[in-house]
Amino acid sequence: MKLSIPLVTLILSTIVSSSSLPFNFGGAQKTLGDGEAVPGDNPLKYCKKDHGDDLLTLEKVNLSPNPPKKGTTLTIEAVGTLLEDVGPGAYVVLQVKYGLIRLVNTEADLCEQVSNVDLECPIKKGKTVITKDVEIPNEIPPGTYTVFADAYTARPESKKIICLEATVAFG
Repeated sequence: MKLSIPLVTLILSTIVSSSSLPFNFGGAQKTLGDGEAVPGDNPLKYCKKDHGDDLLTLEKVNLSPNPPKKGTTLTIEAVGTLLEDVGPGAYVVLQVKYGLIRLVNTEADLCEQVSNVDLECPIKKGKTVITKDVEIPNEIPPGTYTVFADAYTARPESKKIICLEATVAFG
C-alpha cells in the first residue's frame, strides 16, 4: 500500500500541475473504461482490466475536498496492502488529457516518485495508512482532466502493481 499514495499523489498532483509538464501528443491513447470504483470518497476507478494479480490492494482512498478545488489543499488518505516489496526499476505509465488534448504521455520511475511522500525504495510489503497534502494552485485552467496511471515492477518481469484512472473537473 505504501505505493498507493505515490500513485494517487502522482495522479492527482499531475492533474493539478499539468501545465508544468512537457506536452506530448504522440504514443498510444488510453481511454477511461467502465472500471470498478476505488473504495472511499474519491474519483478514482480501477482500469477496466483483470486485477486478480495486482500487487497492491486498496481498502480505501479518501480525498478532502472531493472533488478537488482550485486554490485549496487536497488531503489524500489511502489504506491498503502491498503484497510484495517493490524495488528500483519499478515504473508507472502516465497519461493526462485536458478535454481531448493529451498533455502528458510518459513513463516515470516509481522510486523517484515515492520521495514525494517521504518513502524510499525498496518499498516494503505490508499494510499501511498514509496521508498526504497537495496544494492545488488557482491557475489551473477550467475544464475536465482525465488521468491514466498503470504501475509495474522492474523489467523484465514487469508484474502489475495497480492501474488507476480518474476524471476531475475544475470550474
